[in-house]
Amino acid sequence: MFKAVNDSRIQMSELMLPSYTNFGGKIHGGYILSLMDQIAFACASKHSGSYCVTASVDKVNFLNPIEVGELVTMKASINYVGTSSMVVGIRVESENIRTGKKKHCNSSYFTMVAIDENGKTAQVPGLRLDSKIDAKRFIKAIKRQESESKKNKALSSVYKNVSDHLDLLQNYRVRVDF
Repeated sequence: MFKAVNDSRIQMSELMLPSYTNFGGKIHGGYILSLMDQIAFACASKHSGSYCVTASVDKVNFLNPIEVGELVTMKASINYVGTSSMVVGIRVESENIRTGKKKHCNSSYFTMVAIDENGKTAQVPGLRLDSKIDAKRFIKAIKRQESESKKNKALSSVYKNVSDHLDLLQNYRVRVDF
């Protein structure tokens, strides 16, 4: 069975309250991450028809601060499916509701895994790509996985024999005492 990207696309909006702020008076990044995790869960569960858990979160760059009183809108869609995993792409925007000015605050990718009633991974439906942008997002997810695999292999070699890599430290503000 295959489901279209649009079948599980989700959008949610929330007004940012003073209780969500950090010590700098901006909306706390942890609060935004919590909302992102909720929308990732909803999107993945809608696609899979199963309870889902967060397996990983790709890099999150906070591009613009979010102010109290702004309306934050999160848009989520399934970008990639494996056997039991799904990559949910999330875009976060804030809007000044008085001026209508919108800001892109961040984007990220959450890998979610479908779980059955016994706590085991569950197979998810395939993804039907109905547009070039759907295909682009799926291909980009494949490329991110390939890149992550290469990075993990390179980092593993550092852990296996750090002495082979100590020369990399020469141009950094570090002193090696062993």
